[in-house]
Amino acid sequence: MHSRFDHFFHFYFPVHSSPFFSRSLVGANHTSARFCSLGVIMEPATGKSSLFRNILARALIFGVLIMVFRFAYVVSITGESCTLSSFCFFSLPQNLNFIVPGASVSAIVGNDAVSRSDPRRDLYTSKEWIRAVHFYSSVFQDLISEGLLSPHSKSLCVETPLGQEVFALKEIGVENSIGIFKKAAKPLVVKGEGHQIPFDDNSFDFIFSGGARLDTSARPADFASEIARTLKPEGFVVVHVKANDTYSFNSLLDLFSSFNLVKTIDMAGFDSLMPYIREIVLRKDTVIRNHGGGKIPDGISGNKCSVPGHKRELVQKAEPLIEEEPLKPWITLKRNINNVKYLPSMVDISFKNRYMYVDVGARSYGSSIGSWFRKQYPKQNKTFHVYAIEADKTFHQQYESKKKTVTLLPYAAWVKNETLRFEINRDPGQEEVDELKDKGRGMGRIQPVKSSGGEVDEIQGFDFAEWLKNTVTESDFVVMKMDVEGTEFDLIPRLFKTGAICLIDEIFLECHYNRWQRCCPGQKSAKYEKTYGQCLQLFTSLRESGVLVHQWW
Repeated sequence: MHSRFDHFFHFYFPVHSSPFFSRSLVGANHTSARFCSLGVIMEPATGKSSLFRNILARALIFGVLIMVFRFAYVVSITGESCTLSSFCFFSLPQNLNFIVPGASVSAIVGNDAVSRSDPRRDLYTSKEWIRAVHFYSSVFQDLISEGLLSPHSKSLCVETPLGQEVFALKEIGVENSIGIFKKAAKPLVVKGEGHQIPFDDNSFDFIFSGGARLDTSARPADFASEIARTLKPEGFVVVHVKANDTYSFNSLLDLFSSFNLVKTIDMAGFDSLMPYIREIVLRKDTVIRNHGGGKIPDGISGNKCSVPGHKRELVQKAEPLIEEEPLKPWITLKRNINNVKYLPSMVDISFKNRYMYVDVGARSYGSSIGSWFRKQYPKQNKTFHVYAIEADKTFHQQYESKKKTVTLLPYAAWVKNETLRFEINRDPGQEEVDELKDKGRGMGRIQPVKSSGGEVDEIQGFDFAEWLKNTVTESDFVVMKMDVEGTEFDLIPRLFKTGAICLIDEIFLECHYNRWQRCCPGQKSAKYEKTYGQCLQLFTSLRESGVLVHQWW
């Protein structure tokens, strides 16, 4: 009996290869010693039934070891879940999450989420992924504690490339969550963009936009409009933005005109791309307000408007006005231009709908559009559309090749729509002027007729203030340069009277007065009636009204 059992034992459990058995088995009764090393005490005379039970126990242990080793290899080494084809006796659950060592969050590497060859396996276990999920989980847990989000909220994360926000929501129990991005990353993110959300009206209780995606959107107004459309009344939207100045904050609120502000908080970010974050929480009104197509700004009531406080604060940061009349204005301009505090150098302009430069009295393209605005004005990588308002036909041909980016209005900016009679008035030293004009600088001027002498032309004038109110809205960013040969004393009051002044964010104004002549030292021009003191008063009144205006020559 012993010899037959020894043969069976040595076949399945060879002593030299098994780490589970003692290597010090000696003596004639080595078979019994092997039994003892297994922790099973057998008496030599137990009979056939005891021998059979021992054989069965060892066979069972052997089978279990094979299953354990195979399972450990498939899961830990190859990263696959067990299937029958992999020589496993059971398979893993379809949505099994593996906990990342040293972290409290899971990475999605189940069968239905990410295959073994999918590069996202490394992404979901990376430190960056874990850090982002930790951060967003904390943010959402705070919102839950404040009653702004609940586990039952149907939630959308807008423009989330990788879906960390969606995953964080699911981790804290907000299961009904999905994200959108221009390229899908299922199962967390489906295809869609902020300006065109692929869901029905009033679909979600909670919408989140992180990563400063609203800041960088090329269509922020459409972005906000789509959020308003798909969010249920009384639902909450939370946005994370980089911009933290008062101007940008109010610009963002203008985009969400049908929402009420709940709170705003500044916090530290979780990566170097966004070290500081401003979190803004808004709640959708139960009734959507209609502003009549958005042409008339909220700040304008009838024909009046008041410049909001956040714009008034910016005026205090502007460069000081030049109080003493310069003897050589053209030299003073060159020096002063380095001191100009441009609005985009002080604030973030990301949350504006459109960006426009209105050049009133544009002259040639190279006069200010090409030589100054295109090259020097800080645009924050925004694309500006240019309106060139120029009545002098001499310059119209230059704009034919600029139609895609410049809209020419071949009229005279005026206080009403009417035909004007102008005389072309030449300054002293006209030979020098004509030479400059040939180079495209357009030094010749058109003036309202004051006498019967000189060259006379008829030009169509238009109500500039009304045109502005019908062309731009308060959600647009509007920069204006005005060089209208003294007509500024008519146009500026008209802008205030109609309320159109509130639509302009920044003005570069050339005020015309009887200044010293370049051609003739010691002589002042009789071309204009106003004095430098009157021009200075015009600039001062504009700034006191909260308008960011700069002196221009």
